[in-house]
Parts: sequence; C-alpha cells; structure tokens
Amino acid sequence: MKIGNSLKKLRESKGLTQQEMADIIHTHRTGYSKMENNQQEIPVDGLILLSKNFGMSVDDVIFFGDKNSVPGEISLEDKAVLEQLQLINELEPEEKNLLLKLIETFVSKKRFKDYLQKNIATL
Repeated sequence: MKIGNSLKKLRESKGLTQQEMADIIHTHRTGYSKMENNQQEIPVDGLILLSKNFGMSVDDVIFFGDKNSVPGEISLEDKAVLEQLQLINELEPEEKNLLLKLIETFVSKKRFKDYLQKNIATL
C-alpha cells in the first residue's frame, strides 16, 4: 500500500478535510492533496506531526488501514521467546512501558527504512 492511501484512510477515519490535514502538517491543501494521490512524498516531519496529533506511532500512520502490516494471529512455538514474553509481562508497569516503547522505536525505524528503500528504488 502506498502512503498516500494510508493518509486518505486516516483522514477519512477522523472525519477531516484535506485542508485540516494540511494545517496539521503545516502545508498547503494542494500539496497535501498531491501527497494523498501519491504524486508527492510527505516529509518526515509531517509524519511526526500526524503521529503526535493522532496519538499514534509513525509506522501506524504509514501503514494505516493496511491489514498486512500486523498479523492477525501470532503463533509462539519457541519456548524461549514465550518465556521472555512472560517475564516482560511480570515487570513493573513503568519498566514494561519503557521496554515496549524501545521495541516500538526499533520496529518503526525498520519499517520506515524499508519504506524509504522501496520508494527510492521506484524513482
């Protein structure tokens, strides 16, 4: 899925106009429209502004509405991984949140890197 499609789905899910989305990322409506139509890339700072505004991660903005971005069912057969997850679950809430944020940061970085590599290759 292209990021423009994700932007449009995000905007529609929030009931916003293109002008309102453009205002959030500090750009003109026509520029935002081009982003939604995959004619122009959204700047990284625009992704950050959207993620902060909607309380979501940057990768959630990039992959908004993409059913393939997160598997629906996860099967854990590896006992060591299951044991680690159980230990994480037993951490104090503050420690658990810190660890989960760290994991989310690495996952977001990888997804963004993959996205950039994919889109640079199409240029």
